[in-house]
Amino acid sequence: MTAPTVEAAIHELMDLAWNLVYDLLAERGLLGDGFDVAAYTGIHSWVEGLTRWTVVHSRTVAVLFVGTRPVDAIAFHHDILGADDPASFFTLPGSGRCWDL
Repeated sequence: MTAPTVEAAIHELMDLAWNLVYDLLAERGLLGDGFDVAAYTGIHSWVEGLTRWTVVHSRTVAVLFVGTRPVDAIAFHHDILGADDPASFFTLPGSGRCWDL
């Protein structure tokens, strides 16, 4: 069980962009494991410059958000948590880590 504020943050982020999250999960073949928003119980967020990066994850799926936009989804593994650069586990659109949102 997650704390109410963590749960609210996860649901707010996922609900804002659920259609985009759904499309990412479908494209990556992860829909079966990641379809239920209630299954997402973890969140890891950090700021670089003016950009907030957030990983929301269930026990099997992780979704990377830049700002409030989901940009990639992968099968979750614990190495993401505590990594110096969690975004490096994901495929980012554009060249490098900067693109138009």
